Amino acid sequence: MANIGHGKKFEAAKNKLLYSALKLFLENGFQATKITEITSLAKVDGNAVARVFGDKEMLVAELIEHILIVQFETAREMVKGKTEDDILFYATETVLQLYMAESSEHIREIYNMAYTCARSSSVIYDMITGKLERFLKKYLPDYDAKDFYELEIASGGIMRGFITVPCDRYFTMDRKIDKYLEYIFLLFRVPEEELKKAKEFVAQFDYSLAVGDVIAKLLAKLAPQN
Repeated sequence: MANIGHGKKFEAAKNKLLYSALKLFLENGFQATKITEITSLAKVDGNAVARVFGDKEMLVAELIEHILIVQFETAREMVKGKTEDDILFYATETVLQLYMAESSEHIREIYNMAYTCARSSSVIYDMITGKLERFLKKYLPDYDAKDFYELEIASGGIMRGFITVPCDRYFTMDRKIDKYLEYIFLLFRVPEEELKKAKEFVAQFDYSLAVGDVIAKLLAKLAPQN
């Protein structure tokens, strides 16, 4: 197996590790995947994860950033030509995340780890805080950046809770979406009429198709370049 070295070799090894980890996490789950399996699939030496990321949890922190970027891009494509309202985009993107987690127990586990581990949850909070400030400033004019960061911590807790509990015959996907939007918009102090509009708006999309698009784009984004 190749030694990763530094410079371009280092970056190439990082991409190989991320791609290999994603493939194995999707196939086997986070907990069941061993570091040696990741390095073997990536064809790098056995200490590469430790040298590049530190440990498997730090690898997830970087991986979740890529996942969220592709998730945002896919949601933006979904709403293109349908709305320019940021709060409707936010509703669409977060509902897509709920569908992502519900599509596979292994994907649910990736999100759970991302929201649980300190480093990866910090990545999520940092990525979302600015978006919340832009989306919600009109509803929360007295909030500053610190307030929106704290708001994202609270909303991230709600998301993690809804991700963790799987749907069943009573807690259906429709009910999960309905209750998630209700509670998150209440936290954000978004008016009731905007909540009703968001619920109607998100109902028009084929999220199963969108989930497939996210996974395909993510694998293509991280695939090693020959």
